[in-house]
Amino acid sequence: MSNEKKRGKEQDKTRTQCAMERHIMNLKVKTVLKIILSSIVGPLVLYGIFFVCLRYQIHLRPIIINEVRPKFWIYAKSNNTGYLKHVYAVLQRLGFQEGNNESDWDLLWAHDYPFRALSASLNNVQQHQRVNHFPGCGYITNKVELSTSRGGRYIPAAFKMPEDRKAFLDYAKLNPAKRFVQKLNDHRGIRICSSSDANFTAGTFIQEFIERPFLVNGFKFDIGVYTVITSVDPLRVYIYKGDVLFRFCPVEYYPFDPKILDKYVVGDDYLPIWNVPSLKRYYTELGHSMKDSFDAYVREQGKNPAEMWDRVYDAIREVALMKEAQIKEVSKRFGNGRTFFELVRFDLVLDEDLNVYMMEANMSPNLSSAHYPPNQLLYEQVIFNTFALVGIAKRTRKESLKISNKKEEEMEIANKNIVVLPELCKKCDNDCFRVECQLCRPCFTSETKLILTQSYLEHQNRMDFQRIFPPPITRDMMLKNYTLRNQLLIRWYQGKCDVDKTWCS
Repeated sequence: MSNEKKRGKEQDKTRTQCAMERHIMNLKVKTVLKIILSSIVGPLVLYGIFFVCLRYQIHLRPIIINEVRPKFWIYAKSNNTGYLKHVYAVLQRLGFQEGNNESDWDLLWAHDYPFRALSASLNNVQQHQRVNHFPGCGYITNKVELSTSRGGRYIPAAFKMPEDRKAFLDYAKLNPAKRFVQKLNDHRGIRICSSSDANFTAGTFIQEFIERPFLVNGFKFDIGVYTVITSVDPLRVYIYKGDVLFRFCPVEYYPFDPKILDKYVVGDDYLPIWNVPSLKRYYTELGHSMKDSFDAYVREQGKNPAEMWDRVYDAIREVALMKEAQIKEVSKRFGNGRTFFELVRFDLVLDEDLNVYMMEANMSPNLSSAHYPPNQLLYEQVIFNTFALVGIAKRTRKESLKISNKKEEEMEIANKNIVVLPELCKKCDNDCFRVECQLCRPCFTSETKLILTQSYLEHQNRMDFQRIFPPPITRDMMLKNYTLRNQLLIRWYQGKCDVDKTWCS
């Protein structure tokens, strides 16, 4: 019995083993068949689908969602716009996309003066479009035009050759100890001369040389103040107080040698502030701005930088007022001029008593940090603050700078935000012939309302800009030397200042 059980177990084991072998064989066969099918049948199916698509010309198109965004375009004579990379960067962060002159653009950023080449386009600028230059801005930014201006208290005496030869000789005779700088009209070919060895070549001008400059660690420097003019007639001018650009001559001033230009002329390869020993700690180690670093140094010398900055701002204000009428005349050819703004950098120098001298104003000032990478922050903050000031950097995300409806407009600014002087307006009783009554709502013209609207929004959006014109508001300020429109705008600021002191300056 036991032998039969053993044989039965062996037979069961044999049957089980055979079944497993058959199962394994079946799996192998199935695997081989799958491989054959996938390598032969699969491609045949795919090829079949492909040829069917070709046969019936079925085109599969990707779905593209086009987001509508505000548009800007760049006008520059050079196709290489790498020097504008910070302008591009700020605009892209603000949600703008690049367009062209044919698109429904919101901003034209012109590196070169655009009003000759693009006069046809710019004669029909719409109210929501902004252009970063004023027609006639060359009255400020042309070096000879500015330097030879008469009547300025901060511009060193200058004479255009050969037209001003007699005036120069008369001035030199009255000031025999003075030295002069003679330059080509593009500020190249600089040399120091006296009245006796000056030449009167056409295409040059001669300007008084500033002796005894204020030095830091022996280096002469200039100060670049970024300034935005947002309106002409009436005039509104803002300076960027977030920082200023200091550029130092690469060679110490003393012992002075007029043949070594690097002692007294600031060139492209200037000495940056972070390499000036007395300012390096403030700027690099403590993280202060260029302006604050310089101010700390001046205070260490026992001087008051605040008074010097007041003179700087007064010099800029004076130039803008001197040139306003000329810019106004040119701007008349391009509508009411309310779509233009101008970012310039005024370059000034100081003497050892911190007296201020205006040297030049730069249209489309350098905003490229390629040569000095640490300047990137300064440039991008200037650009961003400028766009905020003039209404390009909006607080709401929009498809365009256009106002889409009245409710949207009133959300930003309503009539109650721009009306002033309630007691006066009550007495006006719709008598719009009285000058001050033009600031009352019943007497608003469309242009008056636009001027006040822009003034209000600039004040709300000025960020690190400080208004220098209209000047700081006081009760006893003299207005008679200003144009009628400037007087009226100052009176409006006085009305705003009465109820909110932040409007006083």
